[in-house]
Amino acid sequence: MSATTTEYQVTGMSCGHCETAIRSEVSEIAGVTGIEVSAQTGRLAVTSEQPLDDSAVIAAVDEAGYVAVRS
Repeated sequence: MSATTTEYQVTGMSCGHCETAIRSEVSEIAGVTGIEVSAQTGRLAVTSEQPLDDSAVIAAVDEAGYVAVRS
């Protein structure tokens, strides 16, 4: 079984606090095994055991106060 990494572009991030808020929300999604987020590039990469529902990730980012779209 191989891990899946999905990338998103996030708008509105500007600092480490933004990254932490997004990481906190996305980490609550079942099956997530890794999160890379960069305020500098606006990139969010979510690694999971199986493919995630994009809407779950987008909703988690929205909950943190930002907007994400699948890259």
